[in-house]
Amino acid sequence: MAANGLFWWIGAGALVLLELMSGTFYLLMIALGFIAGGIAHLFGAGLEIELLVAALVAMIAVAVLRRSKLGRRIIRRDASHDPGVNLDIGETLKVNEWHEGRARALYRGAEWDIELAPGETEGARLYRITAFSGNTLVVAAKR
Repeated sequence: MAANGLFWWIGAGALVLLELMSGTFYLLMIALGFIAGGIAHLFGAGLEIELLVAALVAMIAVAVLRRSKLGRRIIRRDASHDPGVNLDIGETLKVNEWHEGRARALYRGAEWDIELAPGETEGARLYRITAFSGNTLVVAAKR
């Protein structure tokens, strides 16, 4: 199959299909290597040169992808502190009475368990939601 160069084109097509299922772009870079191997075959290169060209192009493409924005790992923030996930973070609520750093307060028409964020005191009446801990709102005094 490698003798007529069809191997390179079938391999590239299979990698592109697999890439469509995974969505990582790395298989697409390897598919570029396969395409380069197929082009080297069209120019009459021997199998060793085709393999070398395919490997070099794939390695360079993967290295370029890793340095690009698409190849960088996305650092996921903890969703319990992320206002993009929990739209209530940053909202204000009133707490009337505390019991050892815990309270119950009405927020959005429902009773919620409230706890103080580390380092916060019970002296204020208005608090800002800083995070979620399960079904408990973690709050800090509003300044």
